[in-house]
Amino acid sequence: MKGKPAEPILRRVRDIILWGDDRVTEYLKYGTVQFACKGDLANFVRHNEKTVTLMFNRGAKIKGNFPNLEGSGPSARFMRFADLADVDAKTAELTKITVAWCDMMAPRKVWPTKSNTGGSRGGARPRGRPRRRP
Repeated sequence: MKGKPAEPILRRVRDIILWGDDRVTEYLKYGTVQFACKGDLANFVRHNEKTVTLMFNRGAKIKGNFPNLEGSGPSARFMRFADLADVDAKTAELTKITVAWCDMMAPRKVWPTKSNTGGSRGGARPRGRPRRRP
C-alpha cells in the first residue's frame, strides 16, 4: 500500500475490515491484499488509482441488505470509496458485511450460559486445567 495514490483510503478500509471481526485474516495474493475468513472475503482491485475499489469475490452469497455493494452478476460484488469521508460514511455497512461473511463461513460457537440454557451456570467456558475441589 505504501506509495499508492490512495494509500490513506486503502489503509482505512483495511483497518475497518480487520477491526470488524477478529476472525478475518489478511495475506498477499496476486500482488494485492486479500482478506479472508474460511475463504476469500475481499481484495483491492485497481489499487494504483486515486480511489479504492474493494471486490468481494463471492459477494452475491453474503446475506443481508447492503446498498453500497455494486454488481448484479452471479458472484462478485464491489464497494467503491472516493475519499476518506466516503470511507467514514460506509464504515458501518462495511463492518456488517465483514461480520455477515464470517458468520456464514465460520459461525462462532455459543457456549452454554444461564441466559441461553435456563440453568444456573453462566459465564465463559472455563480455560486451562480444572480446579481441584477440596
